[in-house]
Amino acid sequence: MTATLDTALNADLHCHSTVSDGTLAPEALAARAKAGGVQLWALTDHDEIAGQERARQAALAQGMDYLTGTEISVTFAGRVVHIVGLGFDHSNQQLIDGLRATRGGREVRAREMAAGLAEVGIPGAYEGALTYVGNPELISRTHFARFLVDAGHCSDVPEVFRRYLTEGKPGYVPHVWARLGDAVRWIHEAGGIAVIAHPARYPFTAMEEYALITEFIQHGGRGIEVVTGSHTAADATRYTDTALEYGLLASRGSDFHSPDESHTALGSLPPLAASLTPVWTELGDRIHRA
Repeated sequence: MTATLDTALNADLHCHSTVSDGTLAPEALAARAKAGGVQLWALTDHDEIAGQERARQAALAQGMDYLTGTEISVTFAGRVVHIVGLGFDHSNQQLIDGLRATRGGREVRAREMAAGLAEVGIPGAYEGALTYVGNPELISRTHFARFLVDAGHCSDVPEVFRRYLTEGKPGYVPHVWARLGDAVRWIHEAGGIAVIAHPARYPFTAMEEYALITEFIQHGGRGIEVVTGSHTAADATRYTDTALEYGLLASRGSDFHSPDESHTALGSLPPLAASLTPVWTELGDRIHRA
């Protein structure tokens, strides 16, 4: 393939299933990705790879090529940053153990979130959120948000986050996640490539973003999401320049969670700029071919 053809590939390398905080099973996501024109797909559940074999088989059955994936929660400069891993061996024990450790503490955090909500007149939030969880180890703010919407406390998920689940609000509880270096190392030693997810979402100063990118590279990180569901066209241009400046591979993914909540459908993103080197060009031997 030429570089132009590589960047034109309809790859969607960021989405979530019921294994973490999505609302569709891996098989349903695969069908939806195929219907959206996706040619290369990855399921990237939060801090979990239990759905990888189901996703791989479903992708191949749909005639799509597949890359293994996950999205690891990292604490950096006091903020939560997400690192996507692509093309790794999902049977790698070090990666499995690292993700299990990262998931640890979610139940305690969730019970503290529920206690905060109870203090402002919303009892039973922990039990309510659990009804939306496919994997109890991965209970998250998203599950609480769905409960609060369906229980009539808010009109939609964004309102829940604004009123209850962001810093300074009654249902917010911080959590210390994996260290950046550990997350990158787990991915790398399992044979994959680490990618900074949706960089425009982080409220970093220019100096903090520089620190994130340079430390990420020092640990062996190789890629950055340029085109993703939460990025504007201006963001895509900005991170195209960032990828070129730092010599990073470019990735692309919708960050799809739910037909009812996600504004970007699987496969609907614009292509990467032709000047970029897509992450999948260096994962050819790790792509499961249909």
